[in-house]
Formats: sequence, structure tokens, C-alpha cells
Amino acid sequence: MPADPPDHLGREPRGPDQLELARTGSSRRRSISQGQYSTPAWVKTGRGAGAKQCRGHFWYGTNTARWAQTKGVTLFLLPTVNLEIKTVLELDPAFLPVYSPAGSVYLAAPSLLGGDVDKAEEMFRKGLQLDPRLTSARVGLARALIRKTRLPEARRELEAVLEEKAPTTVADWTMKDSRRAGKLLESIKGKP
Repeated sequence: MPADPPDHLGREPRGPDQLELARTGSSRRRSISQGQYSTPAWVKTGRGAGAKQCRGHFWYGTNTARWAQTKGVTLFLLPTVNLEIKTVLELDPAFLPVYSPAGSVYLAAPSLLGGDVDKAEEMFRKGLQLDPRLTSARVGLARALIRKTRLPEARRELEAVLEEKAPTTVADWTMKDSRRAGKLLESIKGKP
């Protein structure tokens, strides 16, 4: 029997076993939803195709952090997230996407587990040095400054977010950063 031709997107047709797998979900997706997530081998060993790739470590750390948030197990996976941030910064200190999440992790984590407001401020400032229009880093910096009760500086950062005409990530600015900046400004309104 001849094989079916590819569809209009160039995808090969799926066999019955592939259709069943698509319908029930991949085994990896099932294991994640059941809390049986396993670390990829290249992360554990530091060897293999992904070991030297910033993007792989960045996305592994980011996805691990998001997964931990949704499952309520953030503290248990914090060492993994911190290791991935450290690895990305060692591989490429100019990798811009890592600075906002890194600062957010340092700002949110308890000091007992590596949280540090000064380190968070440093991460946000480094991100802004690389790209002054990175509004997520500017909002994060303002949050760190508020925690340090440096309200005039925080106000300047938040106003800069609201006045930004060409943010690096328009979607983030529109959906998150401008809204957060407005709420934070409102929360410190009238405070010296």
C-alpha cells in the first residue's frame, strides 16, 4: 500500500500509534502532570548536545520555575533554578533574557535559600545596562528599590516604564509591565 502524501504543511501523516499518543498525551507530559518529572541527562551530567547552550539552560530553568510555581513546590526546585541561572551567566554574561528572571528569583526567594535584595538589584541593573528598554527589568528594579525603601528611585523607574515609547518586548510591556508599574506607583503614592 503506498504511503499517504504529506499534508498542506508538509507534515507526514500519522499512524494509528502516533494518533493514540497524541490523543492520550505524551508519556513525558503525563509524568510531569503526575509530579514525576525527571531532569534531562545533559543537565545532570553537564555533557551532551545541550550542555553548552545558553538557551537550553535558560528554558530549562525558566520552565522548572514555572512548573514549581503551579505545583506549589517552588522551594524544593529553587536550587535547580539557581544552578541554571548561574550556568547561563557563566556561559554568556551578555545573554539578556536571563537577567529579569534571575533578579526575580533573588527577590522572591527567602534569604535562607539564597534570596538577596542586593543581588536582585544587581541583576536588574545589569539587564538594563545591556538593554535600557527592557521594561521587565525596570519593574523588577523598582520592586527591589521599594523593598529597600528607596522610593524616589523606584518612582523614577516606574515612571520610565510608563513613559517608554519603544519597549524591547511590546507584548510584555502592554500586558504586564505597564500594569504592574501603575499598580506599584499607586501603592507608593504619598509615601516619602
